[in-house]
Amino acid sequence: MHRCIQLAKNGLGTTYPNPLVGSVVVYQDQIIGEGWHYKAGLPHAEVNAIRSVQDKTRLKEATIYVNLEPCSHIGKTPPCSDLIIQSGIKNVVIGNLDSNPQVAGRGIKKLIDAGCTVTTGILEAECAELNKRFFTFHQKKRPFILLKWAQTRDGFIAPTSERRKEAKPVWITNTYSRQVVHKMRGQEMAILVGTNTAQQDNPSLTTRSWAGNNPTRIVIDRKLKLDKELSIFNTETETIVITEEIENSTNHLQYETIDFSGEIASQICDVLYKNNIQSVIIEGGSKTLQTFIDENLWDEAFIFSGPVNFGDGISAPALKGRFIFEEFIRSDSLYLYKNRAHRK
Repeated sequence: MHRCIQLAKNGLGTTYPNPLVGSVVVYQDQIIGEGWHYKAGLPHAEVNAIRSVQDKTRLKEATIYVNLEPCSHIGKTPPCSDLIIQSGIKNVVIGNLDSNPQVAGRGIKKLIDAGCTVTTGILEAECAELNKRFFTFHQKKRPFILLKWAQTRDGFIAPTSERRKEAKPVWITNTYSRQVVHKMRGQEMAILVGTNTAQQDNPSLTTRSWAGNNPTRIVIDRKLKLDKELSIFNTETETIVITEEIENSTNHLQYETIDFSGEIASQICDVLYKNNIQSVIIEGGSKTLQTFIDENLWDEAFIFSGPVNFGDGISAPALKGRFIFEEFIRSDSLYLYKNRAHRK
């Protein structure tokens, strides 16, 4: 099962909206086949694992391991549970049950009805962590939410507007930390900023410094006052604008309305869920980040700290979470926190 998890991680950022899945086929304590799900629409992990077995006659005495319950429905590909049955494999070991209503135990039932011996719950916590985005989306009806910001040693996230000379980012961290951020962007489905950040920093919110897919950009623009020449509105990737105004959508620009007198973060989550977005990075600014914190709508927080001081400026958000680790990135530090309220 450890090997299944290891294989599944190869698909992070490319399998959406499907989960991360790895699979191995074992015969007489030896791995004779393995595979993972590369991309939505392509064969699933179990298919790739079974196809990789050179001597198919061994399958009748083999055991297949998979970190997530094999699917039982017809989507873009045939059901994996059917293939397992057809291949003659009689022993199936599973990490997690699938929370997708289209599967949700049906795959296991089909295998048992066909005479397979099914074992579940192997490395269950590790498998659940692997697919935290997928499970959060289906169980909580919202995306998995990552907070991310960089702050100075004296606790500021940005300088005062008076100190800014032009609309571009004021760097707090080094180029290596920025590469880590771009890697994160390539692994998540969307990234969100507020009006002030879009206006003052003019960010592209793409994966320029890392190989990977650009996330869908989300920008809060209540009164539609942002200049359409800003980078966030270019055609590099899709952008969703959260507003209270009525505006027609275009091919790469989508407008979604919410009630700004209500709970903003909760409504944004509803919009993202409606658009099948399983994960989102909340990248700023401080007011936007604090909105999600105050509504307790966050799962993990990545806080980068650079070796600079501003003396004054916009204070970093106030967050209380469960400290997980500190990682050094040359002159910077990266701190990971998880939401205590979501601890199992």
